[in-house]
Amino acid sequence: MDTLERHRYKRSTSGVTIVAHVFGVLSLILMLVWLLHYRGGIELDSDNAYRVFNVHPFLMFFGFIFMAGEAMMAYKIVRAEHQSQKFVHMFFHLVAIVLGIVGIHATFKYHDMQGFKDMTSFHSWIGMGTFCLFILQWLFGFGMFMLRASMEARARALVWHVSGGRALLYMSICVAETGLMQKVTFLQLPYNNENRLVNFLALSILLFGVAVDLSVAISHHA
Repeated sequence: MDTLERHRYKRSTSGVTIVAHVFGVLSLILMLVWLLHYRGGIELDSDNAYRVFNVHPFLMFFGFIFMAGEAMMAYKIVRAEHQSQKFVHMFFHLVAIVLGIVGIHATFKYHDMQGFKDMTSFHSWIGMGTFCLFILQWLFGFGMFMLRASMEARARALVWHVSGGRALLYMSICVAETGLMQKVTFLQLPYNNENRLVNFLALSILLFGVAVDLSVAISHHA
């Protein structure tokens, strides 16, 4: 690949990365407007079960999906040597795992407060499955790329690691979309401003995931 073509790929990747950040920030703003204005606020230690539950969608997007997306784009965001980029990549993913654990804890706490059974919906099944696979993916990446496995082993593992990360991104987007749909159905919201806001939130999260994936895909040609 000549220098001019490589430069074009780099410019394309930078543009898509900017788009991903726009949709990521937009999703965060819409999420906060929904939870703070329409759903009563966010508080893990509240006596109000609904405020406790609101921690779940907030952290599962901002703490998990958004941070995971940032980790995947870290190689384009962080202008540093490769080892530093890998550290930022792994650290952001670790933050996503920690905040994701808190977010999952919030929904279990909400169920206990309301007397609901746990893990009864399709959303909860694919959500827990995706989160467990995400942890395994992080452990695999840490062991293979941070503990200095052989060059041959890393070369063989890289394509699986990248492809697995992209697949898990889309799985997490599916979890978010089904969660929003489940919440709207449970609340039996009429088609009003709140319903429209949730629809735009779901669309924004989807476009964030697509933009992150395109950024990662294009970067391999740069």
